[in-house]
Order: sequence, then C-alpha cells, then structure tokens
Amino acid sequence: MLLLYIFIFIISCSLLFWTGKWLVDSLVRIAKFLGWREFVVAFVIVAMAATLPNLFVGISSALHKIPELSFGDVVGGNVVDLTLAVALAVFFAKSLPAESRLVQTSSIFTIIIAILPLLLILDGSLGRGDGIILILSFLFYIWWLFSEKERFAKIYTENKISIIKEFKTFIKDLGKVILGIIILLLAAEGIVRSASFFAESLNLSIALIGILIVGLGNAIPETYFVILAAKKGQTWMILGDLMGAVIVPATLVLGIVALICPIEIADFSPFAIARIFLVISALFFIFCVRTDRKITKREALFAVTIYILFLLAEIIRQWLK
Repeated sequence: MLLLYIFIFIISCSLLFWTGKWLVDSLVRIAKFLGWREFVVAFVIVAMAATLPNLFVGISSALHKIPELSFGDVVGGNVVDLTLAVALAVFFAKSLPAESRLVQTSSIFTIIIAILPLLLILDGSLGRGDGIILILSFLFYIWWLFSEKERFAKIYTENKISIIKEFKTFIKDLGKVILGIIILLLAAEGIVRSASFFAESLNLSIALIGILIVGLGNAIPETYFVILAAKKGQTWMILGDLMGAVIVPATLVLGIVALICPIEIADFSPFAIARIFLVISALFFIFCVRTDRKITKREALFAVTIYILFLLAEIIRQWLK
C-alpha cells in the first residue's frame, strides 16, 4: 500500500509540474494577445496559472475536511517563493532590478499579504469572515493594478502575425488551459490522498506534509518559470510571477478554502517554525527590493541559506517531537 501511494504522489507531482509549465506557456501567449505589460502578464496570468495547483489542493483538502494541509501548503510555498525561487532567478539573471514604482508598491503589498493569514489565524481559526477579508484583499490589489491603463497596458510589436492566425492560436491556448485544469484537478486529488496516507503511516502531522512536501511541489511551476524568464532576460516577469505566487495563494486560495471549510488549528507547533521563517523571508525580500532596488547574487546566497535553515529546523523539530 505504501508503494502504491508513493507512486500516486510521484505521478501527481509530475502532472503538476508538466501541466503547470504547459499552462504557463499557453497563458503567456494569451496575455500577449490581450496586450498586457510583462509584470502584469506574469502577476495575473502566469502566477494565477502556477497557483492553480495550490487552489485545487486547497479545495480538495477542504472537501476532505483537512484544510490545514492547504494552510501548510501556502505557508511552505511562500517560503520557497521568497527564498529558493528568488535565488535561482538571480543566479540565472545575475541580478533582479526593481526600480519601477509599480514593482516597489507591489513589493510592499506582497509582504503585507504574506503575513496577513498568519495574523488572522492567531486566534486558532481562519473562519469564513477571515476568508472574505483575504478574498477582498486580493480583489483590492487587482483593482489597483488595473485602475490606470498605464500600469498594465503594453503594445507588443515583435513577431507580428495575421489577426486570424493570432485568434486561432488564442483559441488553441484556451483549449489547452481547460484540459490542463482538468489534469490539475486529478493531480491535486492524488496529492491530498497520498499526503493523508503518509501523515498517518509515518506519524507526521498533515501540516508538516503540507509545509515541506506539498508546498515545495506546488512551487515548482513558478520556480521553473522564473528560471526560463531569467535565461531570456525577462526580469519584470520574474518579479511579477514571484509576487503573484505569494499574493494569490495567501489571499484567493486560503480565502476560498476558509469559505468551504474553516481552518481550525488547535496545535500551532507544526506551523511555528514555518511562520517564523516566512516572516524572516518576507522582511528579507522587502529589504532587498526597497534598499538596493535590486536583488544581487550575494543576497540570493543568503536567501538560499534561509531556506536551508528552514528545512533543517523543521526536520529537527519533527525528530525531537
């Protein structure tokens, strides 16, 4: 039985990885067809696509009455995005410039949102009221982003093709997105079921499984995207993707999960270390973006160190339990 669930988990994670990349590629082309700026393309389209695994894992875990798996997934995934994913992007791009006012303002909002669920759940519950607050926070940022055309609009002049051919590609990509979403639903179900089995068999908390395993697995699509974007010199898309990958799960995903099944956490110990490192990662990210207005290789090495210490602390905590 153990081997069966290991196989299911590996296959499900593989589907998340390949389907996430597939959705990212299709949605980037859709965004270009719509004529959106690179940062907005990455934030709204790419990050939303890469966040679909978090959403489906969240919905599935809520329906199975284990929403704490989703909370652990989001917290763990945000730590990965703010440390390991940022570092990998810098290693391939040499540095990440963040001079624009759009990026600077978005970085502040990103950090506030990363910490907001931690504050709302201090009373031991992330209820439906908290879920509404999180969803409204997401809608507020989207409203702000699209409230002025200069923030999101861009004319793409390269590789001009006929309107008919563009529209055909657009329809084809929409079809890929629909198929990809169906595959993600199946993969998310496999991850939730296998994670529950591992937690029971290995005497691990479902929260720890979410933080270390599911969180890292669901962060793969956006991490892979930032590496591709770094190789192509698309630094705007990197920051848009990473900020979106933090904001969307922490607001929209957790908000939806809380509406379906309020997250009740009687024992905060599995989340204690993750919460501390998420705050450290968030403060480090905003420090890099706001001071030098760029993230350098030296800062990337420090980000990797934070992630390694996070893993070691979680493993030691579990060992001492």
